[in-house]
Amino acid sequence: MDATNAISGRTKLACLIGSPVEHSASPLMHNASFAQLGVDAVYLAFDVAPADLERVALSLPRMGAVGYNVTMPHKARILPLLDGLSDAARLMGAVNTVKVEKDGSTTGHNTDGAGFWRGMSERGFDVQGKRVVVLGAGGAGSALFVQAALEGAASVDVFNSRSPRFQAAVDRASTVEAHTGCAVRVHDLADSEALASCCAQADAIVNATSVGMAPNEDKCLLSAEHIPSGAWVADAVYNPRETKLLRMARDQGNPTMPGIDMIIWQGAIAEEIWLGASMDVESTRRLLA
Repeated sequence: MDATNAISGRTKLACLIGSPVEHSASPLMHNASFAQLGVDAVYLAFDVAPADLERVALSLPRMGAVGYNVTMPHKARILPLLDGLSDAARLMGAVNTVKVEKDGSTTGHNTDGAGFWRGMSERGFDVQGKRVVVLGAGGAGSALFVQAALEGAASVDVFNSRSPRFQAAVDRASTVEAHTGCAVRVHDLADSEALASCCAQADAIVNATSVGMAPNEDKCLLSAEHIPSGAWVADAVYNPRETKLLRMARDQGNPTMPGIDMIIWQGAIAEEIWLGASMDVESTRRLLA
């Protein structure tokens, strides 16, 4: 923060709560954006243990915070401590952004899915009416398939291993389909025939697992044969910037989006929620690069 945006008695607070938080790029991203926008606010990261979550969540509005981000392990635990939830947060069962309203009440949002699809939209892909394949039904995967349905996707096919979260994904998909009318189906990732069939018909294929993340950059859930000509391919992994999946798709001539775009756009939407301000996304991309 430079001298033109020095902290004063009028400076507003936004922050991140979770544990651990030392690795987070959010303070760098938001403080640079606040300074560029001329917003008199500061963004800090607080390591909050689960035992302290309720006290912190109740204290931040009383301290005058404009809002805050929530990361693991609190994304689900924060829900009963808030006064209201957006449709996305309620359907995902997770909150990553909280707006403190003028009356001190709090509204929980989830900007992960919205950030992902905003990034795709800015690159030229409109999810409305499209067929989407999502690999993974964890936090990121759930955010992506819920938001795709909310934004009018024609269908979403989700693939996940038969882990303990499989049935939870099936239940969430059923709720989302009833709420949105979008056909949402959950498949076993080991069902190679279903995977090949769904990918062949897809307008967009998204990896929302950690497969391909450093130091395992040589890993990929799909082969080149899974990717139809013209389909968009995106990855929620942002380290490395170009995963094996994205490189394979690019080499075939398919349009792609890296995971860093999801990180940037979810932060940009958070600032819109807190401040009604528009982050300079290109500046933020250069900063994080």
